Amino acid sequence: MNIEQLSKRLETVFEYIPNQSTLADIGSDHAYLPCYAVLKGKVTYAIAGEVAEGPYQSAVNQVVDANLTKQIEVRKGDGLEVISSGEVSCVTIAGMGGTLIAKILEEGKSKLTSTMRLVLQPNIGSVNVRKWLQTNGWAIVNESILREDNHIYEVICADFQTTNALTEQELLMGPFLLKEKNEAFVQKWNEEKKQLHQILQSLDQAKETPEVREKKKKIVRDITLIEEGLK
Repeated sequence: MNIEQLSKRLETVFEYIPNQSTLADIGSDHAYLPCYAVLKGKVTYAIAGEVAEGPYQSAVNQVVDANLTKQIEVRKGDGLEVISSGEVSCVTIAGMGGTLIAKILEEGKSKLTSTMRLVLQPNIGSVNVRKWLQTNGWAIVNESILREDNHIYEVICADFQTTNALTEQELLMGPFLLKEKNEAFVQKWNEEKKQLHQILQSLDQAKETPEVREKKKKIVRDITLIEEGLK
């Protein structure tokens, strides 16, 4: 992967970025995505945000090597603290857990006043991302699920100030992904169901407490939702 050839998952994230956007890529690593988006003419200006020194320096070097210092600014900081309110029209966050993505969005939501699109790629825990979006006035307008290098990735595209009340099943599995039910989707949820059954078996061996009962109840509910979603 480089600034001329993205991975499949980042190419999918790129496809959801609106044309002529101003972009903030949070957790940008080598700044591959913003460099690619600027070179393709899709993004007019980009901020690459990184919290760790090593990835920050890698991003700085990449932008300098690509001769894109006028169009891309690399900033060091935690989450959305690298941008100002009203500075960008699109934010991308890829390659993190869903809980962390939701935390970044929650802590920095005051910075999203003029942001009209979020493109989010959680490695796990996508349900946490969908719950945050629904709670905070963002509507999921598209999703993708794909397999790459023996991993299954979900990409969630959301726009602000549109209504999109999701069911419990849609929050868990994705409203658009449920309709498509492609091969990666079926594989992911069959694997999830198998893991949940194994956890349930372990809990059956555990001492019965209110906490255990509640956990078993939730797992049974999730298994039911998954089975219905796979039909």
